[in-house]
Amino acid sequence: MNRRLVLGVAALAGLLLVSGCTGLFSPEPISDEQLDASPPEGYDYEAGLSSDVDAHITLTENAKFLAVYRIPGDRNEIELYRNDGFGGRDAIPVSAVRYRYPNGTVITGSAIEERGGGIERTRDAVTVTLPTDRPRGQPGKLAFTSESTPKRFTLPTFVKGSYEIVLPPDRRVDFFLFGRVVPGGYERAIDDGSRVHLTWDDVQTDAVLVQFYLERDLGIFGGIAGLLGVVAVGGLFYYRRKIERLKEQRRDLGLDVDTDDDEFERGPPPGMK
Repeated sequence: MNRRLVLGVAALAGLLLVSGCTGLFSPEPISDEQLDASPPEGYDYEAGLSSDVDAHITLTENAKFLAVYRIPGDRNEIELYRNDGFGGRDAIPVSAVRYRYPNGTVITGSAIEERGGGIERTRDAVTVTLPTDRPRGQPGKLAFTSESTPKRFTLPTFVKGSYEIVLPPDRRVDFFLFGRVVPGGYERAIDDGSRVHLTWDDVQTDAVLVQFYLERDLGIFGGIAGLLGVVAVGGLFYYRRKIERLKEQRRDLGLDVDTDDDEFERGPPPGMK
C-alpha cells in the first residue's frame, strides 16, 4: 500500500508540473525593454493599400510579422496565442507593443500598463488589457511584433472583419504546389516594392494561413524538373537499347522462337521435325 501511495503521489505531482499548476514553469513577465523595443519596420496604422482594415499584418524577410489590430471600443482586452495542433494554445512571443488612441496618439507597451492597462503572459496566451483612459465607444489600434516561419504564416483571427496581409518582397502565392491562401475570396495586388498585398473584405474563419515562395523558387523548380525529365528520357533510351541488344543476342543464339499457337498445332516443336 505504501508503494502504491508513493507512486500515486508522484504521478499527481508530475501532472501538476506538466500543467504548470505549481508555477515552476510559468513564463517570465515580458520586460519593458521588449514592450518598448522598436519594430523592424514602421507599423502601418493606415493599413497600406486599403483605406482602413480591422487587421493589417506585414511579414518580414527574417521570419517576423508586424500586426496592427483595430480593437472595438466596447472591447477591453485581447488574447494573443497560437494553436498548438493538439486542441490547446501557446502564447506567442510579442515585442514592440504599441497602442494608438482614436486621436492618433501612440503609446508604448510599458505606458499601457501605466495607464491602467496590462500585458500578462501565461503558458496559454499573452493577454493585453487596454488603457482605461481610452475614449469609450471609439476603436483604438493595438500593434505588436512577433515571430513567424520563413515561408508559411498562420495565426488565429483575434478580430473578425477586413484583413490585409503583406508578403515580404518578391514572394508569391500563385503556383499551387508552393502557394496556398486560407480563407479564399481574397484580392491580390502588387505594390511598387514588389510586395504582394492580400486583402479580404470580411474574414469570419477561426484562422488565416498564407503559404508563399520566392519567385526564383519557380526557376529552380523548373530547372530540377527539366533535369529529371532529361534523366528519365536518357534512362528510357538506355534500357530500350539494352533490350534491343538482348533480342539480337537471342536471335544469334537461335533462342528467339515464335510461339504462335497455330504453329504448335501444325506439328512438333521447332528443331524436332
